[in-house]
This record gives sequence, structure tokens and C-alpha cells, in this order.
Amino acid sequence: MGEGEETIELRFRIYDGTDIGQGSYALSLTAATLKQKLVAEWPRDIASVSLGYDTRHNENKTVTPKSVNDVKLIHAGKILEDNKTLADSKITIGDLPGGVVTMHVVVQPPVAKKKTEKNEEQMQKMNACTCNIL
Repeated sequence: MGEGEETIELRFRIYDGTDIGQGSYALSLTAATLKQKLVAEWPRDIASVSLGYDTRHNENKTVTPKSVNDVKLIHAGKILEDNKTLADSKITIGDLPGGVVTMHVVVQPPVAKKKTEKNEEQMQKMNACTCNIL
């Protein structure tokens, strides 16, 4: 961070209530840069923490981001866009001078296309009827 550059004190709260990455960040940082930092510093011991009991599969669920695209940063109910800076996103401290802003971190892996959707598309192609009049 350069001299005289405006900074903001942030912390990031993950799914189990743990705060990570607390520190001063330049308002010129983009959300994508913050997400890279968080994924790199993601606590590995938290990966073993259970999110809840899954009765269908009789196993516990864990949440760990595999890439930056799996992470969403939320501030004041809005998801921060990757290409916008903290200043562009209008991150506010509120009424607390020298306060710390808490952002929520959600891990949401991209959803793969279901096999049934693929099969339906293939079935439509196979069942297509064509007529040729000679």
C-alpha cells in the first residue's frame, strides 16, 4: 500500500462464525484480489469442521473453496463484483470511528450441469423427426 493511500479495516467471517484475514486493506483493492488472498489463507483445519448432518448420505459436509470462483464476498447484503474496487463498492464503516467492517464469505462452487439435463437434450435430438419429400 502506498503512502497516503486510504485504507479500511476489514475482517471476513466464514460459514462457521470464524473470522479470517483481519487487517487494513487499501480502498483501491478489487474484490477479486481480496478473494485470492482469502483462498490462499483459508484455514485448512476448518475443512474438518462439520456443517451439519446429512441424513440422506449418512455423512458430514465440509466447505473449502477450491478456487477464487467458489468464493463470494458479501457486504451489506450485496455480493461484491470481482472487477470493482472497495471504493467502487462503497464499503462503509458506519458510525464507528476506527471500526472494523465485517464481510461475509460464502463458498459456493459452480453447479455442474446435471446428467438428467444432458440426457434430456440428447433424447430430444434422437427423437427429432424429419421428413424428406422427393
